[in-house]
Amino acid sequence: MSATAVHPRVSTKRTPEVIIVGAGFGGIAAAIELRRHGIERIRILEQAPDLGGTWFFNTYPGAACDVPSHLYSYSYAQRRNWTRLCSMQAEIHSYLHEVARTHGVDRLVQRNTTVSSCSWDEQSCRWTVLSADGETREADVLILATGQLHQPSRPSIEGADSFAGHSFHSAEWDHGYELGGKRVAVVGTGASAVQFIPEIAPEVRRLTVLQRTGNWFLPRKNRRYPTILRAAIERVPGLQALRRRFVFEYTESLTLTIRHPRTLGRVARARSAAFMRSQLKDPEVRARAWPDYTFGCKRILFSSHFLPALQRENVELVTEAIARIEPEGIVTADGTLHDLDCIIWATGFRTNDFMFPMEITGVGERSLRTAWAGGAHAHLGMTVPGFPNMFLMYGPNTNTSGGSIIVYLEAQASYIRQALQQLGAHEAGAIEVLPEVEAASDRALQARFAGTAWTGCDSWYRNEQGRIVANWPGYMREYLEQTRALNPDEYRLIALPDRAAVAPV
Repeated sequence: MSATAVHPRVSTKRTPEVIIVGAGFGGIAAAIELRRHGIERIRILEQAPDLGGTWFFNTYPGAACDVPSHLYSYSYAQRRNWTRLCSMQAEIHSYLHEVARTHGVDRLVQRNTTVSSCSWDEQSCRWTVLSADGETREADVLILATGQLHQPSRPSIEGADSFAGHSFHSAEWDHGYELGGKRVAVVGTGASAVQFIPEIAPEVRRLTVLQRTGNWFLPRKNRRYPTILRAAIERVPGLQALRRRFVFEYTESLTLTIRHPRTLGRVARARSAAFMRSQLKDPEVRARAWPDYTFGCKRILFSSHFLPALQRENVELVTEAIARIEPEGIVTADGTLHDLDCIIWATGFRTNDFMFPMEITGVGERSLRTAWAGGAHAHLGMTVPGFPNMFLMYGPNTNTSGGSIIVYLEAQASYIRQALQQLGAHEAGAIEVLPEVEAASDRALQARFAGTAWTGCDSWYRNEQGRIVANWPGYMREYLEQTRALNPDEYRLIALPDRAAVAPV
């Protein structure tokens, strides 16, 4: 049976019941797509008191997206009144609320519900979902939309618990703590730190920035749109679509430089280096802040304010490793004690954990942890052999180094909907990717990293064994093409309990 024979709507004889875990951009996109095609029995379980995912939790000063909003938004819900090129956290969070409400999926969200385990029952072809409060729920289909950037990571450092001052993670910002006049340390110089350090540097007494590795930067001032431009965006037909296409192609060009580090990557590196030299007037700070790895191996950061902030009189950039923490502050490897009132951990997220510590059990009571012992993997980042009717959003190898994750999430929502249409068309109990298909696609995917900048250093894109588990190795347009139509030959259908097995599709 070809993909073109998929029915436009799920059969009314059996409409699957769906549980979505996570109410961020992915979970909301999935719910909207399924409801558009007649699948109404949906529950979205969200551990937070509100929907929004990363845009609910990350409220640190200066929090914003580094992808222009007309691309970092749903294609079918284009807002024309963004206040600036790259929107701030509150505006993005408001946008997601607005879209969820408009499409009637906000009422599907069950808040303050932390999922602890999900287990597949082969006899009933159903998933059992257990939440931390002890409540059990069942569904035919499980969509895990927990993403990659939702669990704060804190390094294990000797004496961390002995610190007598205040401390918090940037993703759990303590707005009740007054930073003014304090001696503050920021551990980490990743994307979050780059945004909030320029915001807090003017108000603190002294700021110590502890950096493990420098970053490659490109400029971004992100001023509010002038009135005339806002009016043009809102009123000129086709202008928003043109801007969206331009940003799509621009971000694809960033991927092009990452895929070709010895040619185009050197041109991009030269551009970045010229910008950074223009910002880093202090030669000592420049030497400490300068990255020592291939351009594009780690996330490229956009800021016109971070590097100047490092050269303020009350800011010190420290590159010595942290040896230990004492009640008074941080001791670095050179023996220096940095006296502190507050430590802010800007140490990112446990990106390789995906939905863990949630326990996922599939066919034969096999744990997903066991299946992923060598590193997370899934066909097109969405389906895993041995876990029927389970789909991942923003799963393994679907992160983007230059584009918009919303583009990927929309594609995934459509692909998952097609899989559920297969269930309806065949009145089947479950659908599962063939092991040989997933294994072959994973081999092909990993092979594409060879010779790219992604392999030029250690980064959060890789696990402890060096396997790249976060990023897609190609372009957004390639992912869109590969996920446009589900290939039934790559899957097998499992019959409902009262029928004989159906295989393959």
